[in-house]
Parts: sequence; structure tokens; C-alpha cells
Amino acid sequence: MELHNNKQTRKIAICGKGGVGKTSITALIVKTLAQRGNLKILAVDADPAVGLATSLGVRVKKTVDDIRNDLIAKVKKGEKYDKSDLLSQLDYELFDALTEEPGFALLAIGRPETEGCYCRVNDFLKDIIESLTHGFDIVLIDGEAGVEQINRRVMSSVDDLVLISDTSAKGIQVVSTIQHVARDNNAVIAENIGLVLNRVRRPEEVETIMRYTPMNLFGWIPEDDLIREYDFNGAPLTRLPKHSPSIDVIKDIVSSIGI
Repeated sequence: MELHNNKQTRKIAICGKGGVGKTSITALIVKTLAQRGNLKILAVDADPAVGLATSLGVRVKKTVDDIRNDLIAKVKKGEKYDKSDLLSQLDYELFDALTEEPGFALLAIGRPETEGCYCRVNDFLKDIIESLTHGFDIVLIDGEAGVEQINRRVMSSVDDLVLISDTSAKGIQVVSTIQHVARDNNAVIAENIGLVLNRVRRPEEVETIMRYTPMNLFGWIPEDDLIREYDFNGAPLTRLPKHSPSIDVIKDIVSSIGI
């Protein structure tokens, strides 16, 4: 798929079981693509824990759900909005929530706190997010364990679904389920679905897993004490040395995905 030349946007969702290193890998992919210097990159932190912002060293001033909940609170107080006013306000607020960094921009979705259905607000926000992404070459979405919330809260389709797992049976089971939901139930329309194995200690582990897992393998990442140290100290992964082993592996994985 060609990038910015034809104004096409490559949308990539990254999902997996919690604790398998999904957010760290997303941050490393952002870092790798940003190093090219010729791409407009939007990182979307769609995990309620807002961990991607930390891994990228970005301070989030406002999330999409902050905007949503503030507007819903005003509606509950009786404030009236017609469609054009509502769209205009949401559009302004969303652009204000976008954090620009050298090489990429970040948008944090946040954690929904307001109960009840406010479908009009939700639909408008999703439409504006979709519109916002058209200004970028690459959109990377760090999602929760499943794909449903990406479809519900971020956008209706992606081009690539990258499933992250460690070598545990639980991790593999989760990504297998996500692939099944994505393909069979059309939860997320993705042309390209594949697996990245993380924290691999021996190549034989990869061979064993892939023997019993009918998934496309984008690549695997060995156990990396340097990433563990950065995570332990809360240091942004964007500060990793350019030619660290993990960065070199991530470059190969990005190539396998076709970016």
C-alpha cells in the first residue's frame, strides 16, 4: 500500500493480552517509523491505562473521554446544542487534545466514566477521529486485549491487525480468539492479520508455538533486559539506542507487516 503520495492512510491496530508487552512494542514501532523522517505518524493510545503515552514520554493533557464526559455533563445540566455547534465544539476539543511530538503525534482515548448511552456524542467523536487520521500516513492504535473497543470507540476498520503475545499458552489463546472474532464476526475489517511473539528465550519456542498455531508470523522479539530496565524505571522507550537489538528486530517486523 502506498503512503502519503496518494493521501492514503495506513491504519494499524495492535492488540493482545494484558502484560505481554503490547504497549512497549507499539512504542518501538512508533520510534522506528519516526526515524525514517518522511512519514506523518499518529499514535492512538486506546488502552484505558494510557500506557503508550508513558512509553513514548508524552504527557497527556486531555483524553477523548475527558471531552466526551465533559460534554455529557453539560447536556445533563440542560445545555442545548444543535448538530453544527456540537460538531464544531468536538472538532476543536479533539484537535486541542492532540499532542505533537518530534516525529509523531499522540491522541489518548482514555477511560470512559459516564454510564448510559450517548450514541450521538460517541458517533460524532468516532467520525471526527476518522477524519483526523486522514492527515497522517500511518496511524498506530494501541488497543485493549480485544478488538471490539477499537471498532466501538476509535474507528470502524483498520488495514492491519498486529497481535502481540508472549510465549505463554494464555497469551496465545487470547490472540487466537481475537483473530477468530476479527475474521469471523467482522468486528474489525483488516486486510492483514499476523502475530508478533515477544520475550522469546529460545528460537525453539517459536517453532513449537507456530507448529500448533495457524497464524501468520510477522516476527519475534527476544527477551530484552534493556527494555525491562527502561520499563522498571519508567523511562520512555523512545530513548533506547538507535541500534539496540530490539530496535533492529522491530525494523524487520515492520518490514514483514509491509510498512
